[in-house]
Amino acid sequence: MANTEKEPVRVLPGERIDDLQRNHLRIIQNPDKFCFGMDAVLLTGFAAGAGSDEKRGSQFRLSPWEGAKVLDLGTGTGIIPILLSAKTNASHFTGLEIQHESADMAERSVRMNGLEDRISIREGDIRQAETYFGAESFDAVTSNPPYMAGGRALTNPDSPMAIARHEICCTLSDVVSSASKLLRSGGRFYMVHRPERMAEIFENLRKYRLEPKRMQLVYPYVDREANMVLFECVKGGKPGLCTEKPIIVYEKPGVYRREIYDIYGY
Repeated sequence: MANTEKEPVRVLPGERIDDLQRNHLRIIQNPDKFCFGMDAVLLTGFAAGAGSDEKRGSQFRLSPWEGAKVLDLGTGTGIIPILLSAKTNASHFTGLEIQHESADMAERSVRMNGLEDRISIREGDIRQAETYFGAESFDAVTSNPPYMAGGRALTNPDSPMAIARHEICCTLSDVVSSASKLLRSGGRFYMVHRPERMAEIFENLRKYRLEPKRMQLVYPYVDREANMVLFECVKGGKPGLCTEKPIIVYEKPGVYRREIYDIYGY
């Protein structure tokens, strides 16, 4: 009788397996390289909630994820497609990642969770994404891109953490341009970024015909400045921006507000 048991997924020195507290999902990460943060989790909650509010009217589809093909630009260790696989009914996710070690961890996490039929990981450059996949080949694109401009002046610009945080391998313009090329007309783009770059973000979204339709600011505490901003855009959409109620992450140091647990899906 044939042995149908899967071989255990390997975990390399320095790596760890983290419980995502959702549908028994787990992820392989290396804290010395880079680990996902609150921004990626909030983006999945924001994106998964798209179209759920009937008050938004006809400009939003009731189920934008139904059977969708989704691309995550700069997927890192795969956190966004893995979480969205549990939060949406999209048919397939592809994660594109330029760093070999991160792409390898993402691919192993996909296998560890038994998600090979729903998630594919591709190693490659965001700037070449149209060459890999073809124009207008996705219904939705997500991205948690590097936030910090001017990364080439860093002491160690080749380190995994520097590449994840700084615009070394791609710029904001590269990410938005690629998302636009890869989306079909009417497709959705979801991105998390920093509020201090808001003017530049709007400029690039309009330049590449990604009309902002929803925006949500994120504050670490109720009395602090916003440190994240979430966007939902529609390729070729009509003007009309809904600014949603802000998210406050912490009740007090070390204690999340109730809405954060809801977003995580505990």
